[in-house]
Amino acid sequence: MSDPADHQPHRRPHSPSLAEPFMEFNLESEVHRLKAETTWSTGQNARTLVKYEDLRVVLIALQPDARLSEHQTEGRVSVHVISGHVQVRASGRTFNLRTGGLLTLDPAIRHDVTAIDESAILLTIAWPRRG
Repeated sequence: MSDPADHQPHRRPHSPSLAEPFMEFNLESEVHRLKAETTWSTGQNARTLVKYEDLRVVLIALQPDARLSEHQTEGRVSVHVISGHVQVRASGRTFNLRTGGLLTLDPAIRHDVTAIDESAILLTIAWPRRG
């Protein structure tokens, strides 16, 4: 009989926990995985990598001309371009972000994202802690 202290709950390979004490990702591999899925044919695909109450990290792959419609969030946002070229429109400005580019936005700023080239972005949303 196994020791209960050594028992690890079984997780299906396609649904790992999104809120472990520490997590490590190979973003290049994750982008390849997004592009290999059937939903890539729609022009975009996304995967939430991290999901805590106060923090969300989402990897998004976009084909040229794909667009994330105007939206806003109650949390502070960062958009980090892993590869490609995207335009982010916010507060009457257009930000051209290429590989390695990073943009941060305060909460409640309406913005949209358009892929100029095939691109991958890492979206991070940080909400203030509650209570």
